[in-house]
Amino acid sequence: MSNRLANETSPYLLQHAHNPVDWYPWGEEALARARAELKPIFLSIGYSACHWCHVMERESFEDREIADYLNEHFVCIKVDREERPELDQIYMQAVQMMTGHGGWPMSVFLTPELQPFFGGTYWPPADRMGMPGFARVLRAVSDAWQNRRGQAFQQAAELTAALAAGAMQGSDDTALGIDILHQAAAQLHRQFDFQNGGFGQAPKFPHAICLQFLLRHWSRTGNADSLAIVRRNLEMMARGGIYDHLAGGFARYSVDAHWLVPHFEKMLYDNSLLTDAYLDAYLVTGQTEWQTVVRETLDYVLRDMTDDNGGFHSTEDADSEGEEGKFYVWSAAEIRQLLGDALAEKFCFVYDVTEGGNFDGHNILNLRRSIAESAALKGWDGEQLLTELRAARDTLRGARDRRVRPAKDDKILANWNGLMIHAMARAGAALGESRYVDGAVRAAEFVWDQMRRDDGRLLHSFRHGRARFPAYLDDYAFLAQALVALYEATFEAKWLERAVGLAESIVHLFTDPDQGGFFFTAADHEPLIARMKDLQDSSVPSGNGVCAAVLMRLGKLSGRLDFVELAGQALQASAPIMANYPIAAGQALVALDWWLGPTHEIAVVAANPEDLARVANSLRRRYWPRSVFAGRVVSIADETAHVSAPLQAMLASKLPLRGQPTLYVCRDFACEQPAIGDDEIDRQINRLSTKR
Repeated sequence: MSNRLANETSPYLLQHAHNPVDWYPWGEEALARARAELKPIFLSIGYSACHWCHVMERESFEDREIADYLNEHFVCIKVDREERPELDQIYMQAVQMMTGHGGWPMSVFLTPELQPFFGGTYWPPADRMGMPGFARVLRAVSDAWQNRRGQAFQQAAELTAALAAGAMQGSDDTALGIDILHQAAAQLHRQFDFQNGGFGQAPKFPHAICLQFLLRHWSRTGNADSLAIVRRNLEMMARGGIYDHLAGGFARYSVDAHWLVPHFEKMLYDNSLLTDAYLDAYLVTGQTEWQTVVRETLDYVLRDMTDDNGGFHSTEDADSEGEEGKFYVWSAAEIRQLLGDALAEKFCFVYDVTEGGNFDGHNILNLRRSIAESAALKGWDGEQLLTELRAARDTLRGARDRRVRPAKDDKILANWNGLMIHAMARAGAALGESRYVDGAVRAAEFVWDQMRRDDGRLLHSFRHGRARFPAYLDDYAFLAQALVALYEATFEAKWLERAVGLAESIVHLFTDPDQGGFFFTAADHEPLIARMKDLQDSSVPSGNGVCAAVLMRLGKLSGRLDFVELAGQALQASAPIMANYPIAAGQALVALDWWLGPTHEIAVVAANPEDLARVANSLRRRYWPRSVFAGRVVSIADETAHVSAPLQAMLASKLPLRGQPTLYVCRDFACEQPAIGDDEIDRQINRLSTKR
């Protein structure tokens, strides 16, 4: 027998469609029943790749006795946090306020008015490991509801008031100056683990946006520690087990301090953000290892995470055959059987494979030292070793692909697709790899064509032909950022026109006119107990931080000073977090670096596509932390050709002088003498890209 979740699109909700729990999706049917019967709501929030969500389902939600108790005493609602991030945002904050910590599965008990009065995360079915059993928790909550309901309502009202007050906090008088950047970098330096890489101790998360901020800090100041931190962090992650050495791509995080043992789930957003970080590091340092990581990660996404219609899927699970990480680990015997003794000896030495294993009797592939260092230690020819290892990895990946693969969450989310489109467009342009740009274009066209309502409003989620849920702030912001990157990768004006349209929707639907910044939900969103602001980075960059950055970029490209002003207001709302908790404000710090400038507006104009492409490619292969690019072909026969409205400020009246490609450079809208012809342009690019 299936429950009401059988009609949903979310793979996570569908996983629970045959539980004996009488689950409802979030919606008026469930909420009306709770009000009519005056029953508390049990709200369970998780996501498809969440290991402990699977555990709680097997242990508790499949248990007939627990299910019967839930069905009798509660209205049970199951939510996919990736489909309904606004609900996760509110009730996760409530759980953290009640317990001091959070996580998934999230378990919250609400009044019929949706106010939380008790909550937690994972509970085992019976008392275990110092945790109360879920069955005992349910009895206690039910007893409180029946016998101390006034106390529960009072606690719920107080907690809701605190949530609403926190959500309405606005900007303070912190000055948006360069001191914030310096103080944030200094604090990140203190938190960095210089031995192993990463911030803090186990578990370790990548913090890709903070690494991008530190690269900008190095670019602005020449601070060697900022660059050293980025290099060390990226090096240790790329060598560690968190990186998939066979197929490319990164797992969610490392459970240890050394990046060896990952939480094996793969998330689209992590791989987007890390691609951007490794690409920036490659453009700064020229290290070919970083280019390899970018290529392998994007190849993984195109091969394994791309829908037939062009959109990008959300996650791959950590579990297969009921066991976390089983798909990814190896024994030495398996490798010898597949590779033969001679090649296996080399592979096992390089990738830390032993008879006893490096993880619970199994082996997670990782590089304890670089491949070049392994070759030197053993006296092997370095180039020959690289060739042999490449063949070995292909063989092992082919064998691994015949295993039972972890489940995939194949829904397509506008915000996460925006992140990957941005990374793929930038990488394709910088590396001269057209298939990455093509992949970004296909995904962007899909989102634009299939994930908008008839009135043009963006939708958040798509699966199996069905687009759902009004889009949130980060859907608009991440997609706008992606379309700017696509414009700069292709110089096709439609991408910039669409990005400007999304920015105008952000201003219309999400602006807080009283406190500054932007709300997470649109003005016409269904009423909830609080209207939150997304000011801190979480697993993805903060919506306000990305808004500030993309409004800056669009303001500079289009000459829209109103966008620049709104970016400053969003940054002012984020100022206390930047000043006090930079580890949670990487995106806002990146945007502040943009806002403080100086920025360069660089236009390329040529008489033919070949000249335009040659100059544009030279620009795209440099590190430009605070610059925007525009370009077009203007034939001698049609010098009055139409310029798209958002590009009037950058391109109107700019011609290829003397019939040669011409580079126009402005600094904060004050323009320099144009550079004419390849030699002058090369000198200008070299001067600008090396100047801090």
